[in-house]
Amino acid sequence: MFIQTESTPNPATLKFLPGQTVLDMGTADFPSRETADKSPLAARIFAVDGVTAVFFGTDFVAVTKADTIEWDHIKPALLGAIMEHFQSGAPVMGDEGPAAGGHADHSGEDAEIVGQIKELLDTRVRPAVAQDGGDITFHGFDRGVVYLHMQGACAGCPSSTLTLKMGIENLLRHYIPEVVEVRPVTV
Repeated sequence: MFIQTESTPNPATLKFLPGQTVLDMGTADFPSRETADKSPLAARIFAVDGVTAVFFGTDFVAVTKADTIEWDHIKPALLGAIMEHFQSGAPVMGDEGPAAGGHADHSGEDAEIVGQIKELLDTRVRPAVAQDGGDITFHGFDRGVVYLHMQGACAGCPSSTLTLKMGIENLLRHYIPEVVEVRPVTV
């Protein structure tokens, strides 16, 4: 088994590509060691000292490290942990069910606008963000403000504010006149 690695715009996050499916669909975000109990793979990765967050896409694992740790020191252990997991045949996710990773539900008078926002996120934003080892999901819409949840490499990325304001906000405002601003949320 050969695992490729790719850098992301977030210097604290590295993307690991095991060459096989990680999740059949959706994403899974483990922003701390305490959240990893739903995934044997995430738990194995968190066992490596210096890991602060783990994120799964359909074909990648994004790992975020502490600022005090160098990639050269933990990358071999991470490659070993990921390889051992896939060779063991153990499931990526436990019995708690499939990964979530979707948009928040929204109903009411803005339901049509929210549907358009989610469609643009799914077709134009999320595929590009997945290339960088992250995901952005809809969290809410209130009085023209779109609230988005940033996961994986996007969470804590130095360029995430620029991505939100110059990229996603401009895109949504162009197609949906009711959108006046985009803000990140932490869940």
